[in-house]
Amino acid sequence: MMDYLLTDEQKMIQELTRKIADEKIRPVAAKYDAKEEFPWPVIKVLAESDLFAIFVPEQYGGTGGSVLDLCIATEELSRACGSIAVCYAASALGTIPIVLFGNDEQNKKYLPDLAKGKKIAAFAVTEPEAGSDASAIKTTAVKKGDHYVLNGTKHFITNGGEAETYVVIAMTDKSKGARGASAFIIEKGTPGFTFGKKEEKLGIRSSSTRELIFTDCKVPKENLLAKEGMGFIVTMRTFDKSRPGVAAQALGIAQGALDHAVKYARERVQFGKPISSFQGIQWMIADMATEVEAARALVYAVARTIDAGNGSVSKESAMAKLFASDVAMKVTTDAVQIFGGYGYMRDYPVEKYMRDAKITQIYEGTNQIQRNIIALQIIKELAK
Repeated sequence: MMDYLLTDEQKMIQELTRKIADEKIRPVAAKYDAKEEFPWPVIKVLAESDLFAIFVPEQYGGTGGSVLDLCIATEELSRACGSIAVCYAASALGTIPIVLFGNDEQNKKYLPDLAKGKKIAAFAVTEPEAGSDASAIKTTAVKKGDHYVLNGTKHFITNGGEAETYVVIAMTDKSKGARGASAFIIEKGTPGFTFGKKEEKLGIRSSSTRELIFTDCKVPKENLLAKEGMGFIVTMRTFDKSRPGVAAQALGIAQGALDHAVKYARERVQFGKPISSFQGIQWMIADMATEVEAARALVYAVARTIDAGNGSVSKESAMAKLFASDVAMKVTTDAVQIFGGYGYMRDYPVEKYMRDAKITQIYEGTNQIQRNIIALQIIKELAK
């Protein structure tokens, strides 16, 4: 790994999360995957280690960490298990819109518990007919006196059912299209807010993915995040800051698979010698390692750009998510190939890495959507 000139604090985060990954996550990753069980004991360890404080400002009980800090933590956790890591990263996704758009009263009410890991968060945009096309949202929020009444269904919501705090996007004025969407903070247990089925998934199986169902759900007007009509802006600004986190998850998965592949290649003997001595395997490892390092360089550079506050980062965030997730899918597939038939078996870890990698090309905007964002921004820039 290259020297990315991390600060002493970032090196501490890296060392701490690597230690937790090795001691607390690796031994249980397969168990939680097989049982499709949410890893609450690991989440408790992360909370006790103040890792949820990274993405919360200091004045609300956090450590005021950077996007790069979050990427470093997510990468190290994902090296051991991308599934357990996303339970952590998804809480960051649900917290970021409150950090970005919450007023002081909202921040004081919600952020301290999220920073301590007493509660975890989730972000709810996707619906049965509104995946990549967020403007097709059908969940409605109608203002009635001092409340909004929400009706509709969200699906594929990461941390659904386990999170206590949800940021939900709903339409307050359908006639305005995307400009008619608004964001709300909704607490678990609010009357009219229930959960549908827990999805059975190919990968990230210890992560809870559920439907959120709103039936005449009354939400106090004080829980409106930002202003009416700003839901789409809340979503896009949130994704700009969170997509490097998905990229870091993909990066960690890729690095973990590479680590396993190299170790196995050195131990596996065929034709009287370790398979790591064969040029075909060496070239695969060289390509895998180069792609992982390139992904890391891009992810860290984009995170630093965001932390520096240098204007719009939609294109760069999309690039990081696109490239790192494509690398994760290729590297994990190659890792399975190096393991041969054993790689296809659940007794060995790399098949899980491949299953977990796939979702990084899909959620928080498919990679086809990322390419649209990148291309349109480049065309727009060149037209100036």
